[in-house]
Amino acid sequence: MEDIEDNWTDDIPNSEFQGKILIFIIFAAGIGGTFQYGYSLSTINAPTTYIQTFINETWLERWGTPLESNLILIIWSFIVSIYSLGGLLGALIAGPMAVQFGRKKSLLVNNVFIIISASLVIMSKEAQSFEMIMISRLFGGINAGVGMNIQPMYLGESAPMKLRGAAALSSAPFAALGILLGQIIGLREILGSEASWPFLLSSNVIPALLQLATLPWLPESPRYLLIDKGDKHSCRKALQMLRGTNDIDKEMEEMQQEQAAITVERAKRPWELFRDRTVRYQLITVIVISSAMQLCGNDSMYFYASYVFQEAGIPSDKIQYYILITGGCELLMAVTANLFIERLGRRLLMLLGYTMMTVWAVIFTVALSLQDKVSWMPYMSMVCIFAYILSFGIGPAGVTGILPTEIFDQAARPAAYMISGSLIWSMLFVIGMGFPFIVGGLGVFCYVPFGIVCILAAVFVAFFLPETKGKSLLEISQEYNELNFKGKKSQNTHYQLGEMSISTKL
Repeated sequence: MEDIEDNWTDDIPNSEFQGKILIFIIFAAGIGGTFQYGYSLSTINAPTTYIQTFINETWLERWGTPLESNLILIIWSFIVSIYSLGGLLGALIAGPMAVQFGRKKSLLVNNVFIIISASLVIMSKEAQSFEMIMISRLFGGINAGVGMNIQPMYLGESAPMKLRGAAALSSAPFAALGILLGQIIGLREILGSEASWPFLLSSNVIPALLQLATLPWLPESPRYLLIDKGDKHSCRKALQMLRGTNDIDKEMEEMQQEQAAITVERAKRPWELFRDRTVRYQLITVIVISSAMQLCGNDSMYFYASYVFQEAGIPSDKIQYYILITGGCELLMAVTANLFIERLGRRLLMLLGYTMMTVWAVIFTVALSLQDKVSWMPYMSMVCIFAYILSFGIGPAGVTGILPTEIFDQAARPAAYMISGSLIWSMLFVIGMGFPFIVGGLGVFCYVPFGIVCILAAVFVAFFLPETKGKSLLEISQEYNELNFKGKKSQNTHYQLGEMSISTKL
């Protein structure tokens, strides 16, 4: 891989190719990163009844008696939810992988998990083993957990400052694209039939192979090469390739300032961040925003969609096509947010997203309450589903993933992503397991808790999240220090930014 990078940099491309190189990097990282997360989330829905039948037939062949329906449901629920546990495990190992192997090589190594996953599920039917599907889902979850953490880290560290947000935010469109393509491939006319469901669940190996074919041609993160590895020569060559020019001195200087500020530090462990006052509010931000991303209930909208469409009078054989619109809504808004993030900023997009989700949660609750009393109310429920997903795509879907890149330094960033990823996957597991009980307990008021989460998240963003658009890490750190120290004088370590001294420790 290093030879490939050397060959690229022997003939530095003109600056007009910078955009093309960045697009190539975004595609190569995304197709094997968050795309896999969205794809695996949606492809598991289509073969639900077929896999449940397969579980019962396998049990009957082994033990001579069929399984009770509630036991089939428990096994099926475990097959679905073990993906979240795999994601949690992937989030925990992503930080050490990013430090040990680097950002790019970690993404490449990560494809091993998806190849194992696809191999297991493609053999499960022939082997008459539903346990192989469980293990396959576990490895698929590990792949998604690693990819969701390292992809925005790699892109955020590789893109120029003016495009840093847009590049890292591309994680959201790839996740939404994965959801939509998974829904399309899962149609009965394609791979969603009883005979072809193993091929559907193993088709995630194709994006993995695409990443293995494209990513090796691209450079490692320049910030990783300089700050983590101390390799100034490789960093300079990577920057020249990424920027399409030899004029990279200003960016090198900014990275060297950060390197000098943390030169005595090794990569931090997650628990060390909880004891470090210099990142107190950065950590609070990551905890609140990462938790809210799942607790806002967006993913549960996909589970509720079939019921609402059915109540609206959509024929059962047509519902799968209407569900495609939900995936299309999230993709549309994720792409739109990517176009505007460098104009509107991260903070405004997050604030708009959570505020609009609060409004639509209220309207959805009213619509569900009047579903049986007003003839057109089921259609209002359909509108609420689409609007809620669109609002989620405006900001929370993408900005959440890029915040650790922008508000933590190189030493703390992998640990911050471990904490963020662990919370996202843990909350996804909680919501996935708890949503049926929420619906059973609260009925038509099931979205009241989600609405409360959205409004609390909006309030937090309004009062505690500084804008990071177009700012260096040192400038962002200064704003956070006003919260971390609240006017107290600090001493010891100082970041130097031009003539500005930014305190970081008491």
